[in-house]
Amino acid sequence: FKCISHSSWNTITWFYFNYNTDGCEGDTAEDRKSQDGSETMPFIDESPTMSPHLCARGQDGEAVSPTPPEGLIVCVSVFQGGIEKGLEMKKLVLSGFLASEEIYINQLEALLLPMKPLKATATTSKPVLTVEQIDTIFFMIQDIFEIHKEFYDALSPNIQQWDEKVTVGHLFQKLASQLGVYKAFVDNYKVAVETAEKCSQANSQFQKISEVRYFMTYDDSINNYLMFVFAALLYKPIDRVTRSTLVLHDLLKHTPKDHPDFPLLQDALRISQNFLSSINEEIDPRRTAVTTPKGEVRQLVKDGFLVEVSEGTRKLRHVFLFTDLLLCAKMKKAAVGRHQQYECKWYIPLADLSFQTLDDSDSLPHVQTLPEHEIEEMKIKISSIKSEIQKEKKAQKAQSRNVDRLRKKMNEQESCLLLHSPTIPFRIHNKHGKSYLFLLSSDYERSEWRESIQKLQKKDLQACVLSSVELQVLTGSCFKLRTVHNIPVTSNKDDDESPGLYGFLHVIVHKATGFKESANLYCTLEVDSFGYFVSKAKTRVFRDTTEPQWNEEFEIELEGSQCLRILCYKSKLNKDDNEIVDKIMGKGQVQLDPQTVQSKNWHMDVIEMNGIKVEFSMKFTSRDLSLKRTPSKKQSGVFGVKISVVTKRERSKVPYIVRQCIEEVEKRGIDEVGIYRISGVATDIQALKAAFDANTKDILVMLSDMDINAIAGTLKLYFRELPEPLLTDRLYPAFMEGIALSDPAAKENCMMHLLRSLPDPNLITFLTLLEHLKRVAEKEPVNKMSLHNLATVFGPTLLRPSESESSKAHITLASDIWSHDVMAQVQVLLYYLQHPPISFAELKKNTLYFSTDV
Repeated sequence: FKCISHSSWNTITWFYFNYNTDGCEGDTAEDRKSQDGSETMPFIDESPTMSPHLCARGQDGEAVSPTPPEGLIVCVSVFQGGIEKGLEMKKLVLSGFLASEEIYINQLEALLLPMKPLKATATTSKPVLTVEQIDTIFFMIQDIFEIHKEFYDALSPNIQQWDEKVTVGHLFQKLASQLGVYKAFVDNYKVAVETAEKCSQANSQFQKISEVRYFMTYDDSINNYLMFVFAALLYKPIDRVTRSTLVLHDLLKHTPKDHPDFPLLQDALRISQNFLSSINEEIDPRRTAVTTPKGEVRQLVKDGFLVEVSEGTRKLRHVFLFTDLLLCAKMKKAAVGRHQQYECKWYIPLADLSFQTLDDSDSLPHVQTLPEHEIEEMKIKISSIKSEIQKEKKAQKAQSRNVDRLRKKMNEQESCLLLHSPTIPFRIHNKHGKSYLFLLSSDYERSEWRESIQKLQKKDLQACVLSSVELQVLTGSCFKLRTVHNIPVTSNKDDDESPGLYGFLHVIVHKATGFKESANLYCTLEVDSFGYFVSKAKTRVFRDTTEPQWNEEFEIELEGSQCLRILCYKSKLNKDDNEIVDKIMGKGQVQLDPQTVQSKNWHMDVIEMNGIKVEFSMKFTSRDLSLKRTPSKKQSGVFGVKISVVTKRERSKVPYIVRQCIEEVEKRGIDEVGIYRISGVATDIQALKAAFDANTKDILVMLSDMDINAIAGTLKLYFRELPEPLLTDRLYPAFMEGIALSDPAAKENCMMHLLRSLPDPNLITFLTLLEHLKRVAEKEPVNKMSLHNLATVFGPTLLRPSESESSKAHITLASDIWSHDVMAQVQVLLYYLQHPPISFAELKKNTLYFSTDV
């Protein structure tokens, strides 16, 4: 683009700045200013369903997009009951594709429009470009335009006159057979962009054009911006092939196998996939990158949703890590019919970014935090809504509107949970400005972000300052470049996606190898639950070794989990402040494949992490199997033996195992963070179980030496393995009815009467446990275990439906099993925990009137 005749250049510049602007050409400078006073430019609108296209801003600042032909605007709303999706979905896919095909053709025209005036000047005394340069830059564009114009003209009538007999497979097959033209274009693509950039930079007279600053307030010349727009348009043909291949996948999904289109679409998909495979190495780097106005490539390395603390309030952000900067954005609310866009909240050049070393949760500023019991209640509500959705789908006359209403309700609950559950701080600092704080749910996730940033910072980075236009273009490109499209909630998953595992995962962490120097080493285990990861277990610290041999077994409760993570830490003493500092030495994860883990045998696996290998084994027990209580064949023990038999044999009111475990927890575990929630080592628990069953003489010595979480786990296991729940099968339905009563007096009368109806050994043991749990909750500021937390841990263990009750409920899904009556079970125990002290003698002495037979 050298010096050009005024009329020819006006044609080119008018097109770039007024294409699809709906009459914005005559706007004054004042009209073009945004709310903050800066002037605006056309931008590339990135859409999940349409290729990027040039557009202008409407009066409200949103993008104004080209409009598809009349009759082709399809609203993918709720299908009315009775209408089959199959071919109707196929029409919707085709209509959306046709609308984007029109935009693509317009983009090709945008590339071709300046070609004619440029060719006209090529034979003059002052050519802008030589004929060879023009042919290089616009190579194959005309051919590609004609191919797609022919395809569009043939496809459009078929959709406008749609019925089940319409065939379009031959059109897609023909389109795929012409991909050789694209191959030539791809081979020439890099040369075309480089030629355009060199021609722009080499022409000294071109700088005069930059004085015509239609919408400019920034320092870069107009040629840089135009070349950016031109390069973006020049990329469209490459982008289109990938888009077409994805559409073929969708069309096949919604085309019956006996339809004439099916084999033709299969053939078109095969040709397209082979073509993509042949140029894959060329395409991938550009699909995750954006070209700056200066011709530099800015690659997207990582992106994801994080919770930012802004002015004491939690905000959900989408964070993008590029090769030279970190950008924090939020999704703007889009008007109906308009594409969503990101709004940049802030960015930090990686050359100016540092991590603040203080990462203790105690040092957090005042942050909006929900009580733990509200978090647990949200989880139970989500599970309950899932159950309702499944029941609605199974109904013969299922109303899709009801399902959509429930999905919306579940999305609100899950989004709120994801916003309020993270607590692990991740601080980053701009050395020229302020600091920012994110909250993460997992140390694994925090480590991933930190490592990705530090890896990029090892390169020779220069600090960058983006102009308002550059920032606008970069933020606009985020929509297309992003790799994480939705927040990780159930309502964003397809119906055929795995719901995850519900039950108990048994994991044995055997050993680790590959450490280069001796250290104090331990592992933690994380699993995903409700869209985020939580730490579930921790091995003991193996001191001063390069080959730790843990051989520890853990029982981890799964709530729709699909992944297990293992993190390996080195623990050392910081001499400056005499504090223990834990450093992640390696981390890895494994998918929980139901077919692999759902077997009676242990499945052994190895995770490799930074040269370290961690060996572990695992097996899974579904929740429906865990509900089954198997009485012990050996009545001389205590586990699996009726509580009345044990107390009679011991001549005690409360089983010895209950008294001893409670005493030990109150002696040295009441300040332990997560007591009763953190899993104890399974092998230790089994050792204690065997010792109590055998009535070993040195049981007290074992208790004093044992890890406190193992003792807490032993107490939970005792109650879980009772042949009948502590609050009995017989009274279970009455407890469910009693807790549902609205009148406080009636509820009090009923709940006390039910306690009085328990057998004496059960009642006295329950009251003993109740007072113990209250004492644990008094230390909540230290141990983080509230009454509601404790009710959540013990409620489903002390009170659960009998196997006959469960079979009556016709529960079929694991998620239904988890949610079935769990909320009520927790609420029953919580009611008694929040009640003033209950005396066995007073309870038996008082006369309570309750009309319902128990």
